Amino acid sequence: METQSLMQLALGAEWEQLPPALKAHYQVATNTDLGELDIEYPDLMQPGLNVLRLLGVLINRRGKSIVTTVEKYMDGNIQRWKRTIGFSDGTAIQFNSHWVHAGGNELIEFVSPVLGLKMAVNVYENKLHYEGRYYVVKLGSLLLPVPEWLLLGHTTIVETAVDADSFTMDFRLVHPVFGQLYRYAGRFTTE
Repeated sequence: METQSLMQLALGAEWEQLPPALKAHYQVATNTDLGELDIEYPDLMQPGLNVLRLLGVLINRRGKSIVTTVEKYMDGNIQRWKRTIGFSDGTAIQFNSHWVHAGGNELIEFVSPVLGLKMAVNVYENKLHYEGRYYVVKLGSLLLPVPEWLLLGHTTIVETAVDADSFTMDFRLVHPVFGQLYRYAGRFTTE
């Protein structure tokens, strides 16, 4: 049985700087986050997002205060994430991924068996910061890096504890030429 979560492995000593709400979010034990998301992107992204959604990448629908459940559990050295985004019209969209520790302070989130994003994590001013390094195409055991600027742009995520139980998260994709192409942000509580 794992005694450390993937985030603990990636952060090392910085893990101790995380507030309790973020430690609960990344605990090694199976857990669920409940909250709401806002999803926004420019109109020009809709056709591309429709195609990417077929590959399991991102959510291709906008909304405010969308009820969201995130279930997480360890499967050996892999952490599985099952996200259910429930829109007010009754439509529910699944967005699943799995995470692996990539060494040092880096993690890879795979949104399909072949597509992933390598990110570095750090704690700064009691907030957890993710910085995209590059996209990954997995062919067998080979990981091919793809520069962020060739696809959707640079990824950043900032997670901030609101109180002892809740946190906010802000995910952005910003392209060097086209600007912000995608954002989702929300507030969650881990059970």
